[in-house]
Amino acid sequence: MEEKRKKAGTILLVGVSVLITGAAAIFYWLRSGNYETTDNAQIDGNIISVRSGVTSYVSGIYFLDDQIVEKGQLLFSLDTVELKAKVEEAEAALDYARADLGIARNEAIAGYQNSGSYIESSKAGAQEVIAAKASLLKSQNEYRRVEQLLAIRAATQEQFENAQTALKNAGAAFAKAQNQYKASLSSAGSIRTQAKVKSQQANLKLALIRQREAELTLARNNFEKAWIRAPFSGRVTRRAVQSGQYVSAGQALCSVIDTVNYWVSANFKETQLSNIKQGQRVEVKIDALPDRSIAGIVESMSGATGAKFSLIPADNATGNFIKIVQRVPVRIRLDIGNRKTDEGLFPGLSAFVKVKID
Repeated sequence: MEEKRKKAGTILLVGVSVLITGAAAIFYWLRSGNYETTDNAQIDGNIISVRSGVTSYVSGIYFLDDQIVEKGQLLFSLDTVELKAKVEEAEAALDYARADLGIARNEAIAGYQNSGSYIESSKAGAQEVIAAKASLLKSQNEYRRVEQLLAIRAATQEQFENAQTALKNAGAAFAKAQNQYKASLSSAGSIRTQAKVKSQQANLKLALIRQREAELTLARNNFEKAWIRAPFSGRVTRRAVQSGQYVSAGQALCSVIDTVNYWVSANFKETQLSNIKQGQRVEVKIDALPDRSIAGIVESMSGATGAKFSLIPADNATGNFIKIVQRVPVRIRLDIGNRKTDEGLFPGLSAFVKVKID
């Protein structure tokens, strides 16, 4: 009898265990049907490589490795002797170009003024030509009249010679007036041409001034680059230079990790994508923080599978084809409140992601 009771108890215990296990399995199945999960995920963040903008020597380092820094905080300073000399050289070149432009403009203005004086002189010369021509015509008429009177002995030989001399003098005066008028016109034209050349040279010098101003701006900008500051608030790490080291423009000096903006890159299977939509709520568990759960939201899905972004994408048109389930990166925005930093999160940490599907 006792043995039957033990047997019945054992059967009852097994039955209860089966019921509990079945209920748990059904509950898990029903619950998991409302979620899409993956453990192929990791924390991501902005990691910026801080680089030198100029070539110089490192004169100062103002942080410790893995230190938290604020946006705009000074990280490095570079030697400024050559950079300052470049600024002074550019300033001197600009001053010289401006002075040279002033001289060219003054010469152009003086040339136009001189050409104006010669034009006025040529106008007076034109009046002299008109007067000399009138005097010549008068002398020609007087010569003809005396010549006719001499033929009938109504004028003396002396009167004829005087008329002849007056005609020669009038002709010479007319020729002189014409030559002077032509010379003044030629001089005015030549001086005006020279003034135009000076004006064109002044325009070229104005363009040179713009070039010198650009060179000065560049020199001053390079001078300011001697002080290298944090691009945003975060953790500075991976310092690659020492004080006194010679660095080139573009050389990496350190890295800054944004400790404010984190997200999760979760690689879901292509068979899961039909259930994942933008805006769905997400629960994220970090392997490094097993007791902590972080809420998030599906922000976006990549436009291609992860394999398409690899250095050597798979070519299924050659060889034997083996179908492999592809994964697509899904970006999940984390809700970590208004905290400036989250000490427990680091880019690269593994995560388990559970997306609540509708």
